[in-house]
Amino acid sequence: MIFNDHILKPFINQIHKDLNAFCINEKYYSYAKFSQRIATIAKYLEESDELRIGLITNDHLDTYASILAIWIIGKTYVPINPDAPPARNQNIIDQVGIKTILDSKKTIKLNSVDFETSIKVLKQYSLESNYSDQLAYILFTSGSTGNPKGVKISFKNLASFIEAFLKTGFVLDHTDKCLQCFDLTFDVSIQSFLVPLIHGACVYTVPSDQIKYSYVFGLLDDHKLTFGIFAPSMIHFLKPYFDEIYLPQLRYCILTAEASPIDLVKEWAKCIPNAKISNFYGPTEATIYCTYFHVNLRKKLKGANGVLAIGQPFKGISIVILDENLRPVEKGQKGEMFVSGNQVTEGYWDNLELNKEVFVVFDYKGSPQRFYKTGDLCMEDEDGDILYYGRRDNQVKINGYRIELGEIEFHARASIDGKNAIAFIYQGQTGRNEIALCLETKNFNKNAILKTLQATLPSYMRPTKIFNLEKFPLNKSDKVDKNAIIKRFNFI
Repeated sequence: MIFNDHILKPFINQIHKDLNAFCINEKYYSYAKFSQRIATIAKYLEESDELRIGLITNDHLDTYASILAIWIIGKTYVPINPDAPPARNQNIIDQVGIKTILDSKKTIKLNSVDFETSIKVLKQYSLESNYSDQLAYILFTSGSTGNPKGVKISFKNLASFIEAFLKTGFVLDHTDKCLQCFDLTFDVSIQSFLVPLIHGACVYTVPSDQIKYSYVFGLLDDHKLTFGIFAPSMIHFLKPYFDEIYLPQLRYCILTAEASPIDLVKEWAKCIPNAKISNFYGPTEATIYCTYFHVNLRKKLKGANGVLAIGQPFKGISIVILDENLRPVEKGQKGEMFVSGNQVTEGYWDNLELNKEVFVVFDYKGSPQRFYKTGDLCMEDEDGDILYYGRRDNQVKINGYRIELGEIEFHARASIDGKNAIAFIYQGQTGRNEIALCLETKNFNKNAILKTLQATLPSYMRPTKIFNLEKFPLNKSDKVDKNAIIKRFNFI
């Protein structure tokens, strides 16, 4: 009953028909309207025997209502981005065997039940819910074989996340106004709307047809939002306007989805003087987040290679850092991070080979325990905080030397006033691996940058080619799209 106790009951119990649940494209929708749409769609879906429901991720009230409707009847939703290549979406549909697909353009035609009936329906469903081991959603991420891989997240995984997240120090109520700016195919979006909804707060979304970053700032400023979750790359886009941005009403700011540069965090903090800033980390396989670090601006910010620490594990999460032979490393030594606990997925959809590769069982505190191999290089410091060093596959060999591309990026950022930098490997004319560096800046002084890197990096870590882009491309998860940058320079 963990899903019922931590998600369904809190949501149903706080429903107040006169409060706003969503603001979508500058139009408000009350909790009464939202609950009516949930009950209506749930009753419609009840007639289907399908367990896995495709969901077109339009920015529409019925899209969010469909997620809750699917959950309260114990089924699984699979988000499908209408802007993704048709072949990719068809691959997902075929992999999961989806036969029923919900689209707000069609569900909007369903006649709503009245408010009183909707509450009765929701309460009845919550009494009948007992499906913690069933799947809440399947999210597809990029796969190394070219086929997207489906991460299976159960109701137990999701409820365990909500329970743990609410113990990390966030207190929300019906007066809060919360930003939801992530695509619904990315798991951070779930926290962005679900946590506000179980507290009676209002969720403000970003329409897909708007310029995201200017629209986000408009929402934050015009509507005086109090809770925001951001990828650091989004804040990078706002950086040219930091002198004009002042958001004293923002109470909470979560940074997530990618490494958070310390210099950027310090500058952004001036724009949000009253906000509690936190850095959250987590792979999709561990249900949204599994570690957190609260920023104390009165102290020197802790991190590695200019990147903010990812902090402590959630309650119920076990983390170990191991060497290449799966042996624990000492504090102060780097290794790969492995994660275990109730938030960790049971595995990928129909992918036994990959499951065997990334989920391992070994002895932990005297008993066998199953861990997920994250592929992230980390180190635990003397305070028990975890420092993040980047992806393990971001560690490469050049002329026999093992180097971390993140260290090159750190020194490159310092030479261009903290702007973004991406280092990657390409094959030179001699066939040997060489380092390329791309800078997110309109103009740069190549000689000045080389001089800085010569003073801070050994010769084998210095780039042989340096390029610039005025703005880095981002993917659907608002992370810097490194592959797109590499393709742009024809290095793959």
